[in-house]
Amino acid sequence: MTAERLKKNSSWTAVYIIMIALVCFTALPLVYLVSTAFKPLSELYVFPPQFFVRNPTLKNFSDLMLALSSSAVPYTRYMYNSILITVITVVLTVIITSLAAYGLVKHSPPGSKTWFNIIVAALMVSPQVTQIPKYLVINELGLVNSYAAIIIPALASAYYFFLVKQFVEQLPNELIEAARIDGGGEMYIFWRIIMPMLKPAWVTMLIFCFVGTWNDYFSPLVYLNDQAMKTLPLALQTIGTGIGRAGAVSAATLLMTMPTIILFTISQRNVMQTMIHSGIKG
Repeated sequence: MTAERLKKNSSWTAVYIIMIALVCFTALPLVYLVSTAFKPLSELYVFPPQFFVRNPTLKNFSDLMLALSSSAVPYTRYMYNSILITVITVVLTVIITSLAAYGLVKHSPPGSKTWFNIIVAALMVSPQVTQIPKYLVINELGLVNSYAAIIIPALASAYYFFLVKQFVEQLPNELIEAARIDGGGEMYIFWRIIMPMLKPAWVTMLIFCFVGTWNDYFSPLVYLNDQAMKTLPLALQTIGTGIGRAGAVSAATLLMTMPTIILFTISQRNVMQTMIHSGIKG
């Protein structure tokens, strides 16, 4: 028994070593990103390239602030635009997707299976294929050069719906029926019972939506013409000209990435729980 237990422990030790090695390998781009943001200009262009910074400096961040302050539009305006678009998109996406998944699964309206098949079929369509039709629709609605042109198309996501729908199927119907018997209305049931139980799913959706909207470069580039309405990814691209601003670009890349890393680190438990349950059918 001792030999068998020792063999089992050795097997798990090997698994842990492999997993730790994979985690370290996966973290290398992030480590390099942080290291590059603090490199002086002399280390950014050294050959062969250095992975770790040897003489860390904060000059890249001061150069970034100088480059942004020299712009015709204040840096705070770009920050405001990104935060406004991201917050509205994330909140509305979570609410609309959760309501749609709950209604389709638990209320089973006529044609629900057909609608679900259409949504699943939408997952197989590349987003690049729909860019021209989407632009034509937005242009016909007169939404070009408005925040709505960025927010509204992002609210209907087949992937987010499928993610939440798989989780809603795990919720017991008996709990919902008991709430109805006690006199609870549908919105009361949704907000007080369904949403708390769907927390891992909508937190995961919140993270994915935040990352996609915060880092979106294409949509503001296409739909926004007014410089004062543009977002951080567009603003930060304007500083990438000239060798002298390479350090500022590195600092900007780190600052753009940090919010998504922090958000995922805080909510990673809910993300893992959602990934486990989303593939299980009730």
